Amino acid sequence: MEHQKVKERLKKDYAMRLRMILISQLNAKNEITEIEDFDVQLLRYSFGVISWRLEEISKKKTSRKLTVYKIHYPKADVDRLYV
Repeated sequence: MEHQKVKERLKKDYAMRLRMILISQLNAKNEITEIEDFDVQLLRYSFGVISWRLEEISKKKTSRKLTVYKIHYPKADVDRLYV
């Protein structure tokens, strides 16, 4: 198995799913729930098989996308999104 190709594919799918959720016009609570249920599950399945570095799975990219789509304030606590 080529880990780099799988990682790139998972990152691309994660970004696509996140964008689809954010343009769906759901309210903020449902968008966060949908991201946790639908989008993050994609990466969770790969954690036991593929070795990820901490930098590769940072929350900054998700936070930036949420800021762009006006779901999350840029200076707010990022950890509150995942509680």
